[in-house]
Amino acid sequence: MKNIEEVLEWAEKLILEKTGEPLKPIEEAILKGVWSGKKYAQIAKEYNNCRESHVKKEAAKLWDKLRDELGEDLNKYNFRSKIDKKHRVSEISQCGNCVLQEIDINIVGQFIQTIKDTQHRSPSDLSSSHSPTPQDSSPIIDLTDAPDLTEFYSRTSELTTLKQWILKDHTRLITIYGLSGIGKSLLTRQLIEQIKTEFDYMMWRSLSDRPTLSSLKNQLQQFFAQSQQPSLPTIIDYLRHSRCLVILDDLHNLFKSGELAGEYLTDYKEYRTFFRQIAKNHHQSCVILISWEKPRAIATLEAEKHSTRTLHLKGLSADAEKILRSHQLTDSDKWPELINLYQGHPTWLNIIASTIVELFDGSVSLFLSYSEDIFLGDLEPILES
Repeated sequence: MKNIEEVLEWAEKLILEKTGEPLKPIEEAILKGVWSGKKYAQIAKEYNNCRESHVKKEAAKLWDKLRDELGEDLNKYNFRSKIDKKHRVSEISQCGNCVLQEIDINIVGQFIQTIKDTQHRSPSDLSSSHSPTPQDSSPIIDLTDAPDLTEFYSRTSELTTLKQWILKDHTRLITIYGLSGIGKSLLTRQLIEQIKTEFDYMMWRSLSDRPTLSSLKNQLQQFFAQSQQPSLPTIIDYLRHSRCLVILDDLHNLFKSGELAGEYLTDYKEYRTFFRQIAKNHHQSCVILISWEKPRAIATLEAEKHSTRTLHLKGLSADAEKILRSHQLTDSDKWPELINLYQGHPTWLNIIASTIVELFDGSVSLFLSYSEDIFLGDLEPILES
């Protein structure tokens, strides 16, 4: 499509055929604004200075009307690209006896690309030359259950991967799993600091007290409803209506022990269905699960090619030496051997480093020569859990 006027004519015809009603003025304002890269807040201000929440609500209805034509995952971030991907556009503009017939997709693609190159990029653009554009209004955040931002060991590649999944790929369900103390929660906490301006709502909940699914949903609805009136019927509705980031920590507390990893306790099997709905249903939000174990149901969702990704967090590499240096250990030539022995696990290395300082005067060589087997010491209760 050559310009926004043709987009409006196309949308008018499509919606009229589907609903029997013409394109509403606010829908026209939303299409014009999104096409030119504007935020909902800016569109609201320009459209009779109405409330941003009203524009968001109308936009959600508009995308629903256009999804049959442009795809279930349609939203404001991919609207233009969806137009670009259409193989043919027919009968989108009519003026008197003149009907614009099938436009070659190559011409459309070239023109759309020109527009993309000259207009503001969307907030999800991760290119090195443009940083993500912040939201016009501050997000509503509840990090009551989140850990404090303490010393953070560099996880550059992991952070880059997570930001790609969330901001560029719009992945709906992400699982971060790994050994206790490996740094999953701290990684996620650091991630939040880097992407929080991209969301309307952000909530962190620990599942350590094993809340029922009904209880968790009530907590989420109360959180979302504080600035959304009237309240929406389901969690999925909130995830569709606004851009939300929900972190559910300590998921492993809902799993059975002594059996195959990642199998839910009998009273918590409803969580499996809930997470499947989050991955399969269209919305513009993201839910992050943090766990010692990978839920078995997640593997099934991945196999079915739904919008879900899994990050297995492993030990540190180069940053592991910072831990040993902070304890002022000696024999740095032996550090790689020590790091490899304890798999770069930050908690394990801190405990072992303290032991080396206390019993071997900080000498890594002396510690390594002391025993042919791996020394556990204070690690035993941690590994036992």
